[in-house]
Amino acid sequence: MEALGIDIGGSGIKGAPVDTARGELTRERLRIPTPVPADPKAVAAVVAQIVEHFSWTGPVGVTFPGIVVDGVTRSAANVDQSWIGEDARALFTKATGLPVIVLNDADAAGMAEMAVGAGRGRAGVVLMLTFGTGIGSALFVDGRLVPNTELGHLEIRGKDAEKRASDHAREDRDLSWNKWAGRVEEYLQHVEALFSPSLIILGGGVSKKSDKFLPKVEVRTHVVPATLQNEAGIVGAAMAAAEQ
Repeated sequence: MEALGIDIGGSGIKGAPVDTARGELTRERLRIPTPVPADPKAVAAVVAQIVEHFSWTGPVGVTFPGIVVDGVTRSAANVDQSWIGEDARALFTKATGLPVIVLNDADAAGMAEMAVGAGRGRAGVVLMLTFGTGIGSALFVDGRLVPNTELGHLEIRGKDAEKRASDHAREDRDLSWNKWAGRVEEYLQHVEALFSPSLIILGGGVSKKSDKFLPKVEVRTHVVPATLQNEAGIVGAAMAAAEQ
């Protein structure tokens, strides 16, 4: 089945039709910079633009960088605070004229990796972490998602972990790969102590450069880059839409 996946991030909004059985994009993705301010009206307009670009008429899955409960956004760390309490599902449905499902961005990426990527067939506790503007997380126990974990907001050295160890923090502070790897290692050791995962999957845009930092990270848990890299959110959103 084909569905349209749209991934809302702090810096860009990306979308493409997806073959949900194979977990593959069927057309070249479209990326549009996230509007500033990233308020609901502005973001909904971009979502509608992506739908129109693909002349899409089927199911649509949309990710959001925050807690999502029954289509309502409950947090907004890296977008405009006006999202808190917004019925995003109703907003995007109205903007596109199509049935839409909305879910946490890292949860979507994790679902894709568990279905067709690095976590496929893995039992036990698997943790997907996405490093971008912030740090997203998706926690799975024997393949079942524990939604909205938002582990990027765990406190490390008195700050949200994502303020120290996200890819944005690396770029903003012009950190070397060695220096940043140390921060990632410290963060992974913290989540490792909390959840004792059997596998950690690292996603987000920086997963394409895993060779620059991952060999420098030492933790007990087996850590691998995401197979779908930065397309995992798109694929997972489309899969969620197809299931509905």
